[in-house]
Amino acid sequence: MSYVDGFVVPVPTRNKAVYQKMAETAAVVFKEYGALKLVECWGDNVPDGKVTSFPLAVQCQPDETVVFSWIIWPSREIRDKGMEKAMTDPRIQPDADGMPFDGERLIYGSFEMIVEA
Repeated sequence: MSYVDGFVVPVPTRNKAVYQKMAETAAVVFKEYGALKLVECWGDNVPDGKVTSFPLAVQCQPDETVVFSWIIWPSREIRDKGMEKAMTDPRIQPDADGMPFDGERLIYGSFEMIVEA
């Protein structure tokens, strides 16, 4: 069954176009290294919670938008090899301005799919 990397990150709303361009480049890179699909979702209806929520989890500020994304891989083995190559690919390395988001508040994890319908 497929393997998934998931991410939640707050992005300054003013950086939407820069983030989108970075994500489009990353999609090409990850697919070259074996990913089946990369999805980036810009928060549109992401309510604040009192105990838990996406905004709380990433300490989202009023001038930021929550982004939810995932990469689907054919297997963990392909993911591990592909991710290692992608992380050193110069096309997705930060430029002089850095990343268009605060990486310290990025939440990520890797998941084995157990249901796919």
